[in-house]
Amino acid sequence: MKKTILALCLIPTAVMASDDCLSRKTLPDGELTLQQIIELGLCRNPQTSAAYLSSEVARLNKNAGYAGYLPSVNASVSSTKSYQNNEWGDWSNGASLSASYLIFDFGKRLSDLNNLAATWRATGFDYDESVQNYVYGVIGSYYALLNANADIKTAQSLKTVAQTAKDTADKKFKAGVVAKADVLKADTTLATRNLEMERAKNNREIAKGNLLSKLSFSADQDIKISDMPSNFGKSAENKSIDELIALAEKSRPDLLSATANREAAWHRRNSAFLKNLPSISASGSMSYNPSPDTFSGNERVSGSIGIRASMPIFAGFANVYGARSAMASYERAKEQERATSDAASLDIFTAYQNYKTAQTVLTQTETLLKSATESERVTGGMYKVGRATMLDWQTVQADLANAQKENNAAKYDLFTKRAALALAIGEIKLELSGGEK
Repeated sequence: MKKTILALCLIPTAVMASDDCLSRKTLPDGELTLQQIIELGLCRNPQTSAAYLSSEVARLNKNAGYAGYLPSVNASVSSTKSYQNNEWGDWSNGASLSASYLIFDFGKRLSDLNNLAATWRATGFDYDESVQNYVYGVIGSYYALLNANADIKTAQSLKTVAQTAKDTADKKFKAGVVAKADVLKADTTLATRNLEMERAKNNREIAKGNLLSKLSFSADQDIKISDMPSNFGKSAENKSIDELIALAEKSRPDLLSATANREAAWHRRNSAFLKNLPSISASGSMSYNPSPDTFSGNERVSGSIGIRASMPIFAGFANVYGARSAMASYERAKEQERATSDAASLDIFTAYQNYKTAQTVLTQTETLLKSATESERVTGGMYKVGRATMLDWQTVQADLANAQKENNAAKYDLFTKRAALALAIGEIKLELSGGEK
């Protein structure tokens, strides 16, 4: 099962090897990468563990299906004492052994086994989908925290610019070059930047709490995470819609699960029909009944062998309606498979368009940031030599603040959209490997 193997590959090896993974109350020391965060989360996440156990249940049920190809053997022993006419009789002991084997049933056993195997594959794909959805959620929280960290750095740099503007206005006012209004405007801008710094810190705490919650840790802890490489999201990675859909048909868990469920329904339909056909079985038995006097040599051993053919004739139309119900279930599974395919195509198209738009937006915000940075530098210099007003400097500072925030948001939004596209095609592992298969 390719996808189940993929999901298992995502389960941590290093973290799972640690005995205290589930019981630990604090995060590992040091700066954690995205891969380490995901491994830690998968080790502790109850939803993915429950999905894995569901897959195990289906696997064991499938293994139990092989029992139909093996003989069944039963043994029994008995010891009875009769009572009649107010008198107790002697003890009567006995033992028996019986065996039966289904020789031929027109393929019903095979249909039942194939049904269980297809159901197992479907639950394996469901498990893989559960893992991928959880990983995507962790990735989104991880990027949100990186964005919050970047916003704090941005707020700090803007605060430094505002402080420089205030110091410059103070010096020029003391020198009698500018009016008191410039100082007041600079004070207002600095106060605004201090307020933005506090808001950025608050947003960072919220983003941190969301990530820690997904890792099943208390939200009051601190966590250090490493930034992502800047080579993510290049247009050279882009594939056509047709290529992405073809890839999804081979790897998207819900598509593969729908196909497996349709196959299971097909085998159930066959089994319901074959239930109405004859079956041939072989049987044998042996019994041992000792006489009350164990020293008389009258122990009795008896046995029998035989072949039996059976066929249901009439069961109140239950078999007929059962076959029709299984047929309707199969048709429903086919429609569900088709609906899943249509939904997957739309998901891929939407994620692809969002990803391409995010690429364009990031390029535009980078251009905007470069322009705003240069404009602030030039205007600040012009103010120092008296060729620009404080209002001019405040305006370009506000433009720079917006440009930096938009660039931060665009960068990590691109990473998130990239992960969404990987999820849409069922290859979330590509987000962990930098796009390399």
